[in-house]
This record gives sequence, C-alpha cells and structure tokens, in this order.
Amino acid sequence: MLTRHYSKLKGATKRIIGGGLLDWTKQGNTLSLPQKVFFEKNGFLVVNECVIQGRLNDLPISMTVMKDVSIKKSEFEHSEKAITKIQDFADDPVLFEYCKNDSIVNVVKDLIGGPDSNLMAMHTMLINKPPDSGKLTSRHPHHQDLIYFPFRPADFICCAWTAMEKITKENGCLEVVPGSHKLELLPHGYPDWEGGVNKAYYGIQNYDPSMERVFVEMNPGDTVFFHPVLVHGSGANQTKGYRKAISCHYANDDKCHYIEVKGTQQEQVGDEIVEMVRKNAQKFGLKDGEHVDFAKTWRLRGRPITGKRRNL
Repeated sequence: MLTRHYSKLKGATKRIIGGGLLDWTKQGNTLSLPQKVFFEKNGFLVVNECVIQGRLNDLPISMTVMKDVSIKKSEFEHSEKAITKIQDFADDPVLFEYCKNDSIVNVVKDLIGGPDSNLMAMHTMLINKPPDSGKLTSRHPHHQDLIYFPFRPADFICCAWTAMEKITKENGCLEVVPGSHKLELLPHGYPDWEGGVNKAYYGIQNYDPSMERVFVEMNPGDTVFFHPVLVHGSGANQTKGYRKAISCHYANDDKCHYIEVKGTQQEQVGDEIVEMVRKNAQKFGLKDGEHVDFAKTWRLRGRPITGKRRNL
C-alpha cells in the first residue's frame, strides 16, 4: 500500500545522482535557499506571478488533441467543450515561448541543473479541464509523471505548470502529496471508474485518498514546479467554466539518458504512446513503416531550450 511506503519517507540535503550533485544547502541563482529546501522536502514549489497569458483559440492542427471520454460522440464532440488537453505544441512559435520564458527556465535550472545546463522541453501541454458532465470524468487520477517518461534520472526532470486563470478546489486544482517524490515509481493502471477514464489517464493502484494532500490553488500567472515522482492528481471541475493551464516538462540533457522499459510496468504505457504517435505520423514526420519505439516518441517530441541537444 502507498501509505506504508509514504510512512518511511526520510529527508535529505544532498543527493548524488547520475554522476552529478544537486546541492540543496545553497541558494540558487533565482531561488532562495528556503525555496530550494522546500522543494527538496516536499517535491513541489509554487512561484507566484511567475508568467504569462495563454491562448486556446486558433490552435495549429498539428497538435495532439485529447477529448473527454464523456463528451465524445455527443453534440459537443467538435467544440471546445470536448477538448481536455492539447499536447505537443513545441512547433507553435507563440505557445512555445512559454517553455523558453526566462522566469521559468531560470527556476528550472536551479532545481535540476545549473546556469550552463543543456535543457530539453520534453512534454508540452495546454490543459482545458471542462465542466464535469456529472460522470466525474474531468478528474485526473493520482499518479506520478515518471510513468510516462523512458528517461532517467528522475531528479533531473521537472515540470512547470502555470495557471492561465484562477484555479481553485472547486474547478479542479492540482492535489499533491508532499514528500512523495522520495518514493519509488509505484504500480499504475487505469482506475475502475464508473464514468470511464480518459485516454492515458493512468493512476496509482491502491491509492489511499486519506493521505495528506495539499490543494494547490493558484492565480493567473502563478507556476507550480514539481518533481516527476511526486504523487499528484486533480478533482472534478464542479463549476460551469473551463480550468485552463499550460505546462512543460523539462529534462537536464547533460544528465538524462533513455532507459529500456521492456518487461517493466512502463512497457504498457510505452506501447500506448507509440500507437498514439503512429496515428499522428504526418505531424511527427514519420515515413510509412518507419520503426517507432517508446524512446523515439520522446526524441520526436523533445526540443532544446538552452545549449545543444545531447542525450535526449
């Protein structure tokens, strides 16, 4: 059970991982020492008024559009009401400016690298959580993002998630389990929900909802940075409006390398993501019959942010 693992969490000030040192005893170039210590202890950090304005209309058709399972095949299927996520906006010059924003990049460098680190934007996403249909499909099961990534070490990966409007418990803010980033990658699968589960919405098996959770309520421009092993999810949107946010997962390309996932729980996830990429072969520039594996899906999606592309 997750609770058993969670009770064994221990603090740390320094960890040598992947041949590199992340030192949590010194302030960063952007973050203060208390901010770094908070991230090291809890696995997440909110920086208020960090960024940006976003846009949802006139999106390029080359993006991967994900629709809510409860709205598919309904009268709203082809409208904004059906869209839950827009992924892979790295080739849109307007939206990708978010990933290159200095205010965000400088924080990321303090958390997973240093001033000269080569950073990659690996996963880009615009989130449009719709008002719940009554079937609770707008909620997102508690999970760890590392389940989707075939590269390591986890300590050199970080997500920046920015509110595009006021985000509250009522419209489905992020829920995080402080300190859970010190856990291992836990078993994941599709939850058995009566209303169905959206594509690729994996959740931790045997998740214990009684664990300590923090509801991350945010104002427009606030950004939460979090570790890929942090247990997090979000509740249903119980309002009549849409909950919009924009995010990017970064990796330190000096430290991260692809790993083999065959025979692990990530193999199933990888097969599903490979199939999604194959269905969008034209978008990713794939030729007929071209081989695609889990690692290649991320090579196709990743874009350099600072320095040169190296390992990923």
